[in-house]
Amino acid sequence: MNNMLEYSRLQAVGALGQQIWLDNLSRDLLASGQLAALIANDGVQGITSNPAIFYQAIQHDPAYRAALPLLRTAHATPEARFEALVIPDVQRACDLFAPLYDHSDGRAGFVSFEVSPRLAHDVSATVTEARRLWKLIARPNAMIKIPATPAGIAALEEVTYAGINVNMTLIFSASQVHAVRTAHRRGLARRLQDTLSVQRIASVASVFISRIDVAVDALLAPADPLRGQAAIAAARIAYADWKNDSGFGVFAAFGATPQWLLWASTATKTAAERDVRYVEGLIGPDTINTVPDATLAAFRDHGVAEVALGTNVEAERAVLAQLAHQGIDLETIGQQLLAAGLLQFEQAFSKLLALTE
Repeated sequence: MNNMLEYSRLQAVGALGQQIWLDNLSRDLLASGQLAALIANDGVQGITSNPAIFYQAIQHDPAYRAALPLLRTAHATPEARFEALVIPDVQRACDLFAPLYDHSDGRAGFVSFEVSPRLAHDVSATVTEARRLWKLIARPNAMIKIPATPAGIAALEEVTYAGINVNMTLIFSASQVHAVRTAHRRGLARRLQDTLSVQRIASVASVFISRIDVAVDALLAPADPLRGQAAIAAARIAYADWKNDSGFGVFAAFGATPQWLLWASTATKTAAERDVRYVEGLIGPDTINTVPDATLAAFRDHGVAEVALGTNVEAERAVLAQLAHQGIDLETIGQQLLAAGLLQFEQAFSKLLALTE
């Protein structure tokens, strides 16, 4: 009976129109059958990865460590060894999700793999790398992750025009959400101008959540009632704006897939918080919530699946207005968090390459 209860909590989210993606990828996850079980039993509909995730996997997974000696002989550079180590696992994950991808007409079942964070400020290099990785993975349900820097957003237009699925990551501000949406549509518009198909080109805008609250709460008094409210308020406003935007209609008429909002960084940062508050607080149709293992397990155990998006946007706008009245500028904080996130990924990437040396 308990197993059925756990099963229904996660499946209920999907019934409300939101996809749950796992924020983790490793060889053990695949070889143990855990990912297959999450897809079959829990309704997980996609997976994301980043340099920090792969650093932890390579550092702790014996299967990766055992493969390294041969790779050091076969490949001259740490970058080539890293890709030889993990790309087969990305492909295996894509293959596991392939039936879901086909059944959903290309709207679910994606596996994200990130371009090198070292290229985050280089438009041309990001486009070249995205094209190379897309060809290397060679799966229609792969999704290339690109940081939402100004250069990354410019690259999004080019990569979308090339017909490549993109996960725009490290989004912390409303201006980034708007710029990412605009670049995606420019890429689709260019394809239509050149009489190219816009079907089955997927794109998601990954809005980071908990890190915003950490940054904002550090500027508020300990007893301030606004603590812990900024991130969900901003995300709910972004969703309302997305729902009210009719500009995608012309692309939808040609069969294009909308760019969905994806909620990232959904693990809580303090023990005092309800551990599934960011998952519960951002459930709504036509969105994605990517969650780490611990948060997924917590939601399976005691999560509540109810629509939380689009219910009271004026209250959320009031929260942001009160924060602004206190001199807290979410755009400035967003830029700071983007820089910090890039640095974190660059450091993780350097450390994971060092593991292959």
